[in-house]
Amino acid sequence: MEVTVNVASPPSRPLSVRVSAETEGADNSTAEEPMSPTGRILEEMGVCIVVVMGLSTPVNLPVFRSGIETELITRSSRFCSVQIMDGPKDGKPRWVQTAVNVDEHIIVPTLDPAAVASNPEKAVEDYVAMLSTLPMDRGRPLWEFHFLDLKTSGATSTVVLRLHHSIGDAMSIMTLFMASSCSTADPTRLPAMPPPPRRTGAIYQQRTRPPLSLSSDYLAWVWSYFVLAWHTLVDVALLAATVLFLRDPRTMFTHMPDGSGSRRRKRFVHRSLSLDDVKLIKTVMNCVPKPFKLYIDL
Repeated sequence: MEVTVNVASPPSRPLSVRVSAETEGADNSTAEEPMSPTGRILEEMGVCIVVVMGLSTPVNLPVFRSGIETELITRSSRFCSVQIMDGPKDGKPRWVQTAVNVDEHIIVPTLDPAAVASNPEKAVEDYVAMLSTLPMDRGRPLWEFHFLDLKTSGATSTVVLRLHHSIGDAMSIMTLFMASSCSTADPTRLPAMPPPPRRTGAIYQQRTRPPLSLSSDYLAWVWSYFVLAWHTLVDVALLAATVLFLRDPRTMFTHMPDGSGSRRRKRFVHRSLSLDDVKLIKTVMNCVPKPFKLYIDL
C-alpha cells in the first residue's frame, strides 16, 4: 500500500468507532477468545503504541513482508485477530481470528520532498506525530508497518510500527520481535546481541549492609511496618485531597477547560539516549534495588 502524506499539515483526529459483531460480519466458526480486563480498558481508551526502529541498511520490503507473514503472525494470535462485540449494546469485546492480508498492513508513504531534504529527522518526527492522531481500521487486525526509506543522521532507513495497546505492552512486543528475528549469517539462529559493557570503578561496586544485632534487626523490622503505615496514610490523605480540592501544578501541558490554556499542537520529538547512561543514573540513585529490597524485607 502506498500513500502520499504531507507532513507539514497533519490532519485532525476523527472520532473512534466501536465495531459490533453484526457490522463486522465475523465468522463464528473461527477461534474466539474473550478480551482481558486490561485489554478492554485499553480498547475503550483507544491507546496505540508507536515503535520507531532505525535500520543500518535500506528497506528490503520482500524480506520484511516474508518475515511478518511467516514469523510475526504465526507467533501471536493477536496479529491475526480482530476485536468484535457480542452485541450492539452492552456487549463484551472478544478476539476473533480472521484471514490477514499482509499487504494491507504494509504502508510506504511518500513524504514531502522539500521537508525531507531540509530536515529528515523532523520529517520522521512529524510523520510519527501524525500517526498518533489517526484512528486505526477496526475491520482488520490492529497493527501496521510504515516504511520510510529516507536517510537520517542515526539510520539509513526507518520502520514505524503502530499497533493497538490491547495487543500487548512494550515488553511483550519487544520480546516477540526478538523471537521473530534471525541472524543474517545463519537464518536458523536468533540475532546476536552486543556484549554487555565492562563496568569498572567504585560506582559499580555492590554496597554491603553493615551487620546488625538481633535486637536491631527486630527493631528495623517493626519500624518498617510503621513507615509503611505512615506512607499509606499520607497517600490516602493526598488522594482524598486531590479528589476534593487539590490540583496538579499548572504546566505547559495542562489543559485549561476555560480556554485560557495553550492551544499549541503537541508533537513527538525523538532524542537518542545511551542505555549505559540510564543504567548509570539508576545505579547511582539506587532506583531499582531499593524498592525491591524494601518489598522483600516486608
